[in-house]
Amino acid sequence: MSTKEQQEAANAAEEMAQEQEAVQHEEQEQAAHDEASEEAEASAQAENGDDRYAELAKQVEDYQQRYLRAQADFDNFRRRTMKEKEELGQYASMKLIGQLLPVVDNFERAVAAAAGNKDYDSLAKGVDMIFRQLAQTLEQEGLKPINAVGEPFNPEYHQAIMQVESEEHEEGIVVEEVQKGYMLKDRVLRPAMVKVSG
Repeated sequence: MSTKEQQEAANAAEEMAQEQEAVQHEEQEQAAHDEASEEAEASAQAENGDDRYAELAKQVEDYQQRYLRAQADFDNFRRRTMKEKEELGQYASMKLIGQLLPVVDNFERAVAAAAGNKDYDSLAKGVDMIFRQLAQTLEQEGLKPINAVGEPFNPEYHQAIMQVESEEHEEGIVVEEVQKGYMLKDRVLRPAMVKVSG
């Protein structure tokens, strides 16, 4: 091989080495650029993640505050309801007692009048009127007497205290009422004490 050929081969090898070095340099630059891009993207994602985390933490705090407020409102409502229920229990009879006060007033007047003039007929009439006033007041509140005499014995409404022989009635009929029974609206307040035919 001549010197010229050697020189050309050396030049070609050098060019090739330079090209390889340029390619390597370019690849390194590209890798550095890619790495920088990845870092920037990771940083942006981390920043977005931080923002999202902060937003979620704020929502959690908001929901917790709402829950605590709802809990406090419910506790207040429960206390208020219990207080109202206690007051209702204490003063449930207030209306009825208010309606009975005129009856009490009339009894006082009747007793005072009877003590003054000893007129027992007037006293009896007055007491009868007061009794009717009392019965009317109780009836307005839903109190009504239980029918007993002549009715078939019913343990829901009647309390048998004695069984008696009766020619007028067949067996199991109430023949006498010893103590009146009463219903309050649709409930038995007190069963009637009765004697039943046997």
